[in-house]
Amino acid sequence: MSGFVRENGPPVLFSVFLHGLFVAALILATRFSITRSSPREQAFPVSATVVNIGVLRAAQRIQEDAQSQAAAQVEAAARAKAAADAAAQAEATQAEQAKAAEQAKAAEEAKTAADAANQAHAAELLQAQAAKQTRDAKQAAAAKQAAEAARAADAVKAADAERAAEAKRAAEAKAAADAKAAADAKAAEAKRVADAKKAADDKARAAREAELQRQLADEEHATQIESGPLGDQYKARLQSRITHAWIKPASARSGIDCTVEVTQVPGGEVTNARVLQCNGDAAVRQSIENAVYRASPLPDPPDPSLFHRVFVIEFTPND
Repeated sequence: MSGFVRENGPPVLFSVFLHGLFVAALILATRFSITRSSPREQAFPVSATVVNIGVLRAAQRIQEDAQSQAAAQVEAAARAKAAADAAAQAEATQAEQAKAAEQAKAAEEAKTAADAANQAHAAELLQAQAAKQTRDAKQAAAAKQAAEAARAADAVKAADAERAAEAKRAAEAKAAADAKAAADAKAAEAKRVADAKKAADDKARAAREAELQRQLADEEHATQIESGPLGDQYKARLQSRITHAWIKPASARSGIDCTVEVTQVPGGEVTNARVLQCNGDAAVRQSIENAVYRASPLPDPPDPSLFHRVFVIEFTPND
């Protein structure tokens, strides 16, 4: 009931207020009519109250009607509240049933989803197992192929090694043959060179011996020529040529006796003159060297064996 009043309080209160206002208006109207009619009827002062029974009854009826209406409204409100409570209870029950149905549906859907997930997981496991088996098979096939390839490669390597060894043996045999041929050729060349050298040495020795014999003969001939009249004549000509070219210095004494080394080239041109021993002073020594240069070119020897590039002559000018 209190819930109905809380929910429908404003309309009920407004209705009660209207009925009360109507009743109060009737009561005031009754009192006003009584007050107005009292002076006309009052002849004497009487202490009494006049009530119109009809009006009172009418007011009572109105009040009863208002109360009946209010009670009817309250009853209607109660019935409406009960209906609303029943509807709310039904709605709550329906909501609970709907919630239970939804929960059952959700549970069923969850079970279905779980079953589907389990089936999917099982399918994934089967797929993974199949994929693993496939990978294992591929790996086994790859390992087999790798092993076969390794065996083939080993066979190729062995064949290559055998060919390389054969080639090495052939190369070593060829190198040995080439080395032997080279050694034989070198030995033959060495023998040829040795023979040629021996022949050259023999020839050179023969030539040296011949040259020595010739020199000995030339020296013997030159000795014979130099010790003979031709040598004396050639020395006298050289001494005369240098003596005639000498300019006697003022410091020269009588009895000058000097030894002079003379260097000449074929044709008699003097290239160097040097006094070796002399009893004269520096001026005399220098004058003798100058005389040799002035006597150039020297006279040709009467015999070629008398020509010497370097010779020593005695310078003894007559006073």
